Amino acid sequence: MNDSDRIRHRLDELIRNSADDYASISRLLNRNAAYIQQFIKRGVPKKLDGDDRRQLARHFDVPESELGGPVAERRARPLLATGERQPDDYLLIPYFSAIGASAGPGALLAEEELAESALAFQARWVTDMCKSNPDLLSVIKVQGDSMLPTLGDGDPILVDRGDASEHLRDGIYVMRAEDTLLVKRVSRSPAGRRIRVTSDNDIYPDIGECDPAEIDIIGRVIWVGRQLR
Repeated sequence: MNDSDRIRHRLDELIRNSADDYASISRLLNRNAAYIQQFIKRGVPKKLDGDDRRQLARHFDVPESELGGPVAERRARPLLATGERQPDDYLLIPYFSAIGASAGPGALLAEEELAESALAFQARWVTDMCKSNPDLLSVIKVQGDSMLPTLGDGDPILVDRGDASEHLRDGIYVMRAEDTLLVKRVSRSPAGRRIRVTSDNDIYPDIGECDPAEIDIIGRVIWVGRQLR
């Protein structure tokens, strides 16, 4: 099998193993509906356009080299500053491991704490998950068990501080109550502009309904990581 056959076979395999078909992938590339089928079955065109190849590699989340692109040279590289984009398209999100959002009676907020480390997230995944500036993302820990089974004690959570009161909707949020941080579920009341703040664990009482202006929303929880115990 020559290189051209290998590339066509690999693309055909990627399409068959996905929810796509030849026509939908052609439309993804802004080509006529038969474009990809002609390439795979007839070898027309002889090779993929560079822009098409890059878009297909991103779509199927594979190295561009699998579709005829250059093989990337792997080199050791230094750790970049927090929030800076890595060459392979990763973002480092600051991890404030000493700061906890309580899923219980409340955890003290240490405003002066600096991030002790960072977690790497794929940049495309971050942009799919949120529309905020990546500088407004941070990771903190859950403290307590009032949000079980959704969130457990010690779980790291990714908080989008750019998605707060201005865009409040049903979901899980980190909020400030005096000198403590809480993580709770927020649901909007269909009958008015009030919100309801609840715990997922039934043994804990709900905060109940309140005016959104009375709650200092820090940000929306968009991801949780969990260590199996």
